[in-house]
Amino acid sequence: MATSTTKVRKTRKNQLVVRQGAMPPAAQVMHFSPDEWEKFIEAACFLRPLRGQTHYVQVKQLGGAGDGGRDIEARLIQPLQQDGWDLFQAKHYDHGLTPGDAFPELAKFFKHLSFGTYPQPKHYYFCSPKNAGVTLHDLLATPVRMKEQFLREWAAGDKGLKAAELTPAVTAVVSAFDFSRIRECLVRDLLAWHALDQGLHFERFGIETERGADPTMPGAPGVHEQVYIEQLIRVYSEHSATPMTLADVEAALAYADDFESQRAAFYCAEGLKRFSRDLYTEDEFDRLLAMVLSGIKPSVNSVALKTGMDRLTVALNTVSKLGVTDSKLSTRLRGGDLPGTCHHLVNENKMKWLK
Repeated sequence: MATSTTKVRKTRKNQLVVRQGAMPPAAQVMHFSPDEWEKFIEAACFLRPLRGQTHYVQVKQLGGAGDGGRDIEARLIQPLQQDGWDLFQAKHYDHGLTPGDAFPELAKFFKHLSFGTYPQPKHYYFCSPKNAGVTLHDLLATPVRMKEQFLREWAAGDKGLKAAELTPAVTAVVSAFDFSRIRECLVRDLLAWHALDQGLHFERFGIETERGADPTMPGAPGVHEQVYIEQLIRVYSEHSATPMTLADVEAALAYADDFESQRAAFYCAEGLKRFSRDLYTEDEFDRLLAMVLSGIKPSVNSVALKTGMDRLTVALNTVSKLGVTDSKLSTRLRGGDLPGTCHHLVNENKMKWLK
């Protein structure tokens, strides 16, 4: 016997998407210029969360002539002192970093430590869009072996190193240095730090918010709708000059359709609220509510309005003409959103149709 199957339509979810024509952030960084790469690392480090909910007190791009092997200097404390800062070395290559890429930079670093150009950092980070290659990765995981190989190859003049520069003073600095301080800073970590400033991250990488489906309005009002629905029932009661209950409103030809429309608007705005909560770190929906309240309050509070129906009607007419372009949600608004925000304001006791 043949059976039929019904396809279940997937509900579209709120999500972040890369603007059409743009590449994902991890691919975009591959195409940065060396200076753009350094600036990106600087911005990411500025946002990096450290232990105890703290951040670097100062982050500065120094890459260029005379930088002493410091592309980005990130201070843990204001005075530049031993173990009070981190050094980020930016290498923008089309391959994973190799010992041949890293060792000349380390040689420069140790020479400047021996010269006293700057104090010893807490950590030394290599940053490359393709991260460290396998060989360098394995060396970084075995600090003692890495130090031995580095000294051996410098003494032999291998990997672009000049043996004559490995003086006794420099050798002493290298020998005393704990190579476990030398680490790889992964691209995914840099991107995660950078994303902590949504506005900056979205603009830099062409990321947009995509609004999914709004929640379905249930047949019976939920407990979370109680306040604004009680206000609507009072409006209808006043308008009809007859005390009404929820059941009366739903059965009344004069009010049932309007009541359903008001609830639909509330749920449309509820979809916007969830969209804001899902995709923005700040409460953009609350900010929008504040804009709406500021825009409609003078009209709603006008002494010329005598009834709750007057106030409701004026609020809905006014909010539909309101300019809210300052809101990050403005480009994702749907038809019922702004009328629905009026009911959300009432539901939060920030506004009433009847006192």
